[in-house]
Amino acid sequence: MLDKLFPPKTLTLSDGKVVLQKRSRLPLVLLLLAVCTVVSAEFTGFSFIVLRTRIHEFFTIVGAMIPPDWSSLSRIWPPLLDTIKMSLLGSLLGSLLALPAAVAASANIVQSKLAIVVSKTALSLLRTLPTLVTALIATFVFGLGPMAGTVAIMLFTISYVGKLLYEQIENVDMGAFEAMESLGMTRLQAFRFAVFPQVLPGYISTSLYCFEGNVRYAAILGYVGAGGIGLLINEGLGWRDYPAVGMIILVLIATVYLIERTSEHFRKKLI
Repeated sequence: MLDKLFPPKTLTLSDGKVVLQKRSRLPLVLLLLAVCTVVSAEFTGFSFIVLRTRIHEFFTIVGAMIPPDWSSLSRIWPPLLDTIKMSLLGSLLGSLLALPAAVAASANIVQSKLAIVVSKTALSLLRTLPTLVTALIATFVFGLGPMAGTVAIMLFTISYVGKLLYEQIENVDMGAFEAMESLGMTRLQAFRFAVFPQVLPGYISTSLYCFEGNVRYAAILGYVGAGGIGLLINEGLGWRDYPAVGMIILVLIATVYLIERTSEHFRKKLI
């Protein structure tokens, strides 16, 4: 069947021999992607016709946000600071807790297979939970407000930084670690002086990158009552106060941009 649809190409060599070129898999991949797209659209109720006929409404709402309502700027600062504080504290605590979690999940450091399996499973389970769902659960435990958002960001940071960190630890050169063990150091001491300095730049870089993303994630946690600027966005959209929402988005874009540029500067210093 494939030979008829996509016949293999022939190539004639200088000595007159005819060989068959290896058939490209690109047509088959494109066909599978097309089938998956159609099936996914059927299952999700996605309609390209509705997308084409209603997409202009998106630009209508964006147009209603311009110009932004500058008079609402004064009430944006407190929830914006809450968002930044949630992201900073959650990222800091999560990064610190990710270090022992990553060490416990590293097969070349920890000898207990049970501890490795438990640690890797816990990190995997935390990664499967969206931050919004974690924040919703945290609001039932800690109540409404920034506390729930901070906990949600902290748990996500532990899973994200911990996963990348234990992969870095498992790929380091273990020569110095084994030499220090042979001198009588414990495995923890050998890790401290031989392995940790190798992964420290990557660990800090990953933590800074995670902080960048957490600022964006924290902006929507207000939808589930976890505090921050997301509560104002939800309120503005609910009252159709699009100029105020435009002001919030403008301030949020500027804040995230400044944080990303600052974080990128420090991450480049670590490379």
